[in-house]
Amino acid sequence: MNLMQLGQQAQMAAHKLALLDTQRKNSLLLEMAAALETATPEILAANAKDLAQAQDNGISDTMQDRLRLTEARIMDMAQGIREVSQLPDPIGEVEKMWKNADGLLIGRQKVPLGVIGIIYESRPNVTTDAASLCFKTGNAVILRGGKEAFNSNQILVNVMQNALAANDFTPDAIQFVSDTSHDVANQMMKLTEYLDVLIPRGGAGLIRRVKESATVPVIETGTGNNHIYVDKDAQLEMAKNIVDNAKTQRPSVCNAAETLLIHQDVAAAFLPVIAAKLAEHDVQLRADELALPYLAGAIPATEEDWGTEFLDYILAVKVVADIDEAIAHINRYNTKHSEAIVTDNYFASQKFLAEVDAAAVYVNASTRFTDGFVFGFGAEIGISTQKLHARGPMGLEELTSTKYIVYGDGQIRS
Repeated sequence: MNLMQLGQQAQMAAHKLALLDTQRKNSLLLEMAAALETATPEILAANAKDLAQAQDNGISDTMQDRLRLTEARIMDMAQGIREVSQLPDPIGEVEKMWKNADGLLIGRQKVPLGVIGIIYESRPNVTTDAASLCFKTGNAVILRGGKEAFNSNQILVNVMQNALAANDFTPDAIQFVSDTSHDVANQMMKLTEYLDVLIPRGGAGLIRRVKESATVPVIETGTGNNHIYVDKDAQLEMAKNIVDNAKTQRPSVCNAAETLLIHQDVAAAFLPVIAAKLAEHDVQLRADELALPYLAGAIPATEEDWGTEFLDYILAVKVVADIDEAIAHINRYNTKHSEAIVTDNYFASQKFLAEVDAAAVYVNASTRFTDGFVFGFGAEIGISTQKLHARGPMGLEELTSTKYIVYGDGQIRS
């Protein structure tokens, strides 16, 4: 089926979706969640095909982890859908209402965006997260995943479509692009007649290509070149745990830390300690000339390292003179995703919060928390690193637009 047909079907489905009441939407979401759990063996079998191909193609272990599904991860995906079903439905909500000088009663109401296209890579959980959030907000969705997860994504969509059809609702509310070629992706970026918005989710190359090529309006979900700054007034044991978690708990995701900045006053005390901790995970350290003497086995950092999202067991390390140098470094090299300071100094923490330009800025916590599920959104469509329309984890609210509803009693304008 070509993109024009998918777009036409999506538009018709979006009209039907927009008319569903909250109870019906929630009921259908619960059916989709149950169907995923029931289909776990088939989903795992499809995912095994993707993993086998990834191994044959020499994809790294960390990237395979992004691709891998387990029974527990499928249960988490189903639970994510259930969480979305329990969240308040923003559609139809009137944010405020006022009467103007002409006696007109004017309200601003939340409405669906319409048809959302999503181009994404590797992680199959994006399929269920995106589908559930779009469905809850009355948006039809056209999903185009990467070739690495083709079998996994296809069966996940099939399961959700079958659940909708079995409960007398159009499966066209959730559609899947079966052609993973660049040509089809480029066509999708220009499907202005049918797509109301396009959301890319993946690596820097994908994001850049969509931004440069799309004529459909784009919400940019960015890469995560994230930093942790350990201040001179930090609790070093806390700092060790935060850095270790942010780098090693799951290095292949966009909210993992990629650079450690350390105040010169605590570099000698902290760097050997964190190096020993990260060595437990075989993390490669790439350090500047001031950090190298404290880090056995580290290699010299290059200019390129400061701007790289490694998505691997690699961490760049730099010693800074003060918080101003740390903030300047972050704002130069970051991708405006997630940044953290570890400090007991209130004024340093407030300076960091005020001056660092990012979607999420942390004091004394790991960057790994930048996640729609963790923030209480049930799931997320991605982490927006732009400033228009949405910023940070995108949940239900970010998938809505507004229209003005106006009540009169015969007014005409003179």
